[in-house]
Amino acid sequence: MSRLGPLDLELRGQHVALVPLSHDHRAALAEAVGDLHRLWYTTIPDAAGMAAEIDRRLALREAGSMLPFTLLDAAARPVGMTTFMNIDHALPRVEIGSTWVGATAQRGPLNTEAKRLLLGHAFEVWGCEAVEFRTHRLNLQSRRAIERLGAQFDGMLRAHMRMPNGTMRDTACYSILKSEWPTVRSHLDWQIGKPR
Repeated sequence: MSRLGPLDLELRGQHVALVPLSHDHRAALAEAVGDLHRLWYTTIPDAAGMAAEIDRRLALREAGSMLPFTLLDAAARPVGMTTFMNIDHALPRVEIGSTWVGATAQRGPLNTEAKRLLLGHAFEVWGCEAVEFRTHRLNLQSRRAIERLGAQFDGMLRAHMRMPNGTMRDTACYSILKSEWPTVRSHLDWQIGKPR
């Protein structure tokens, strides 16, 4: 991970702060997750599984394949998680994923600004050639959100992985290329700043 920066990376905006995931956030994240774990096409932990999910993400951080963050709202309350994952140091290329945002922080600028900060860091600091997003084919809310960012649909990985309930997931793959970043950046800055 050190080739792409420190493990204690923090990214801060007006509506959100991305801070290193910590067990100190467990109780607040367990409260924020609400009923999101009931969405059968996701792998969001329930409140009881939050400690194990934090352990899993921190182990992947130590292995160098994930950089996990806690999303803090403007009042510095933990309201979700996101990560840089599937990190390819050589290209470099990265995926933004394993994201969830609690209901109280949805439908506002928080998640858009979080993605703007992550994308800006990936392209402008790490010099990534591409940033990828993946989601379940049937997670239409996530797919529309990824498309609103300006990501392009790359294709479908059929029967790509098995879900906890035993069903097979078709994975919808999207990406933003380095050459597309200036336009996407302008679009995201406009979305974040527009009147609500």
